[in-house]
Amino acid sequence: MPRMLVRLAKIAAGFFVVAIAALCLLLFTMWREHATLVSLPAPTGSFAVGRTQTAWNSPASREELAVWMWYPAVSAHQPATEYLPPAWRQALRDRQGTFMRSFFKRDSSVVRTHSQSEAPFASEQQTYPVVLLRPGGGALTADFTTLAEDLASHGYVVVGFDAPGRSAVVVQSDGRAISRDPANNVENANGNLVDPLVGRLLAMWVSDAKAVIDHLQQLNTTSTAPFAHRLDLARLGAVGHSFGGATALQFCHEDARCRAAIDLDGIPFGSVVTDGLAKPAMFLLSDHSREMSDPESLKVVAMIESIYTRLPEPRVYATIRQANHFSFGDQILLNSQVAIRLLRLAGFGSLDGVRGLTISNDYVHTFFDVTLKDTALSTLKQLSTRYPDVIRDR
Repeated sequence: MPRMLVRLAKIAAGFFVVAIAALCLLLFTMWREHATLVSLPAPTGSFAVGRTQTAWNSPASREELAVWMWYPAVSAHQPATEYLPPAWRQALRDRQGTFMRSFFKRDSSVVRTHSQSEAPFASEQQTYPVVLLRPGGGALTADFTTLAEDLASHGYVVVGFDAPGRSAVVVQSDGRAISRDPANNVENANGNLVDPLVGRLLAMWVSDAKAVIDHLQQLNTTSTAPFAHRLDLARLGAVGHSFGGATALQFCHEDARCRAAIDLDGIPFGSVVTDGLAKPAMFLLSDHSREMSDPESLKVVAMIESIYTRLPEPRVYATIRQANHFSFGDQILLNSQVAIRLLRLAGFGSLDGVRGLTISNDYVHTFFDVTLKDTALSTLKQLSTRYPDVIRDR
């Protein structure tokens, strides 16, 4: 009996040593990956891309919004702009835990973009349609750089903003860094579709969106402004991810200036659910097939279908097979790929990150081409044959 106990103890110790060695190897690999150079997928349009970042005051919230703009540009033959300015990188690092900062998140200083800072505006057209871009929850607008750059390369001015106290962090023009207030974290609703927190935040997000478009209209008529007379705000669309998708739908419902909306894997909220939307819209979702036995998930599907069935043409309701909630933004590439592969083994979305971005970007710019540029509807329908991993639910 003692011999058996000794043998079992040795076996257990061996397993323990192997487990510790495997964990150390995993962490070392993630640490190396954290500092490894990575380039975002290249834009697929014909225009070079410019980017500018500024700050505007919102009369709605009386706050300074950090505004990001990507636009069709003339190549300035200069290095691409940094993914995030140094002050923003430091503010994020200061607010991340050791594991997120050193292992799970790619250091944004090693991320290579395809846009040039303050590049001259493209002259091929006098004006370009405008797309409002909204990230979800506490995410930053920059987390959707790949989508923004691709849209701009196809001839769109893309405008997004981060709000102090509601985005993960915002660096103000005076250098102050403001983190998200826990009271403004929509995830605290825990999936409760009628939580008052959701309605309060949605109203704030939509009000700020309206304020940004108001400011764009002012810029467009100011002869000294860099974007003066270059913005076609009669061709305005909105796209958002997660809670940003809900914002895009509600903004387009409330604001007559918006002509089309895209919801990327977001639960719709607000009066648009009951009233419907009298404008073209697209729902592009990740794969939720494993959740369809959950009553709350079935409610969400019913809400989406209720809006969708009342939409005018063109309209799209589609699911990307094996995609997960993060397949629409840069973080699918900038989070640890080692960790993501482990999650895939556990069934958390097996779609390749670049493939997911390729599909969603193509769907987004093609939908806006049809709704804002009057491109033939057939180009939208052709996407189904190009991407057999997309299920057109309707």
